[in-house]
Amino acid sequence: MLKNLTLLSALLALGLSHALAQTAAPAPAPAWKQGMPTDMADSKLAPHAAKFTATAAADVQLDQLKLPPGFKIEVWSAGTPGVRAMVRGEGGKVYAGTRPLGRVYEITDNGRDRSSRVVIDKLNQPAVTMHKGALYVMAIDKVLRYDGIESNPGVQPVDMTAAFKLPPEQHHNWKYLRFGPDGRLYVPFGAPCNICELPTAEYAQIRRYNPDGSGMEVIATGVRNTQGFDWHPVTQELWFTNHGRDWMGNDSPDDTLNRLSKAGQFFGFPYCHAGTIADRDIKKDKACEGVTAPVQLMGPHASVMGLQFYTGSMFPAEYKNAMFIARKGSWNRDQKSGYDLVTVRADADGKNARLTPFLTGFKDDAANTFWGRPVYTLQMPDGAMLLSDEQLGVIYRISYAKAS
Repeated sequence: MLKNLTLLSALLALGLSHALAQTAAPAPAPAWKQGMPTDMADSKLAPHAAKFTATAAADVQLDQLKLPPGFKIEVWSAGTPGVRAMVRGEGGKVYAGTRPLGRVYEITDNGRDRSSRVVIDKLNQPAVTMHKGALYVMAIDKVLRYDGIESNPGVQPVDMTAAFKLPPEQHHNWKYLRFGPDGRLYVPFGAPCNICELPTAEYAQIRRYNPDGSGMEVIATGVRNTQGFDWHPVTQELWFTNHGRDWMGNDSPDDTLNRLSKAGQFFGFPYCHAGTIADRDIKKDKACEGVTAPVQLMGPHASVMGLQFYTGSMFPAEYKNAMFIARKGSWNRDQKSGYDLVTVRADADGKNARLTPFLTGFKDDAANTFWGRPVYTLQMPDGAMLLSDEQLGVIYRISYAKAS
């Protein structure tokens, strides 16, 4: 009897110990902490919480924003929380995706003001583009096409998911979509980590497809996380932004602006950053050998987003074919950087690049705070430019008029 009681006690103790061990097991670190060095375990740096409620146009601090002489900024539309990349249909309606909210907005301009509706909700970080009157929506795990949506708001989508063979990992797999001059759909697939050896070759790349999802071609590799691209107005070459990794210090590595001069170029991830910096965690001999160098360094952790070559006629002549690049703003940096819209002018071959601030005032350097996060631009038919603010859920209009 005593032996049985002793055995029972031992089993109970073992079970309790196992239960406590199970209870005390630490939760896995969030994805954004991957690559954090042990000496920064107590760092307070973390991604900034998104704002998912609408901000009224009257509450936007336009008086804090600074532009070059002759330029004007105003709130074009409000009430679209989380608004990101935009595309304009032939009928004048503007469509925009979001990230965590999972919405796609349709914004209608009646000439006096703008109204919006939610086209679809609860997708996994959808992005949008237009092609021949059809709205393409791509989420991490879904591709939908809305044919003739501007004239038929209730049109049901065509599900094209199977044709695109989307990889499943979520981290950095949110999309930016655009049809190129060749009529093909260009899509990035980011690295599924902050820094890592890729689990499979289908990540950290830019692809292009035929509009129906066939003919997939990988045109760039080693691209950690591009969230914006455009084609040079003269050469038709693809230029794109790219985010550098986190947790390598306040000032390294830079985000970058890149030029794809031929299909198949390698841009360094995970071994080399910004063209010259070998990764400290994922090591490789001669890590930066054979890596295509960036056109321009865009600032460490600045979160470069949309890129657009300006081809309109409203702005002064010196802006013709200049790139407008939105920098959403840093989180992995003690002193915040970015939170602005800049221009980059460069020769067609990528040489002689010059970065110039264009729109500033979304952050307060003295207080080390911010209130807005510019993300994407959209050139309008009259040459004015729209700029989305993901933080406030508003879209600004930037215009120019000569002083009288």
